[in-house]
Amino acid sequence: MILEFRGDFDGGRLRRTLPDNERLADSNRLLDLQQLVLYETSAAELDIIRDISRTFPSHVFFQQRHGPGQRALYNILKAYSVYDRDVGYVQGMGFLAGLLLLYMSEEDAFWLLVALLKGAVHAPMEGLYLVGLPLVQQYLFQFERLVKELVPKVGAHFEEEMINPSMYASQWFITVFSYSFPFSLALRIWDVFLYEVLFHSLLPT
Repeated sequence: MILEFRGDFDGGRLRRTLPDNERLADSNRLLDLQQLVLYETSAAELDIIRDISRTFPSHVFFQQRHGPGQRALYNILKAYSVYDRDVGYVQGMGFLAGLLLLYMSEEDAFWLLVALLKGAVHAPMEGLYLVGLPLVQQYLFQFERLVKELVPKVGAHFEEEMINPSMYASQWFITVFSYSFPFSLALRIWDVFLYEVLFHSLLPT
C-alpha cells in the first residue's frame, strides 16, 4: 500500500511543486513548520484544541491526551491555519492531517496537506473547507445524480422519503472518507487516491 511506504517520500519535492503564488517567495518569509507553530498566532487555536480528541479517538496514536500524536496533529493544523488564512481551520481537516501523520513526519504531513488543498499536483481540494463548502456542495450534487443514474430504485426511494445526500454524505466528503468508514477501508480509498492522482505526478520526468 502507498500509505505504508515511507522511505522515498519527499516533502521538499512537494514544496517545489506548489504554484509560485503559493510558495513563500523570499528567505524572510520561508517559514518552516516549527516557526509557523511557535511564532505565529491563529484565531482557530481553541477550535483545534477542542477537536483534537475527536480525531481518530480509537486509534492508539491519538488516544493519549496531550500525547505525541495529539501534539503533532495540533502542530499541523495550527500551521496550516496560519499558512492559509483564507481557509484557516475547519472541523474535518483533522482527519486528513491525522491520516497522513500516521505514515510520515510532521513536516511531510503538513506539506502534503498543503499540496492536496492548494492543488499542487491535481485539482485543489480547499473548496471542501472554504466558506459555504462549495466543493462539498458540488460533490453532493454529483453524488445524487449518480445514485439516480446507477441505482434508480434507491434514488427514487430517497426522493420519495425526501432524503437528500446532505443528510448523510456531507461528512464523507468533508473528511474525504476518513471518518465514517472503517479505518482499513479508509486506507484503501486513500491508497487508490494517492496512487492514481498524486504518486504519478511526483515521479521524475
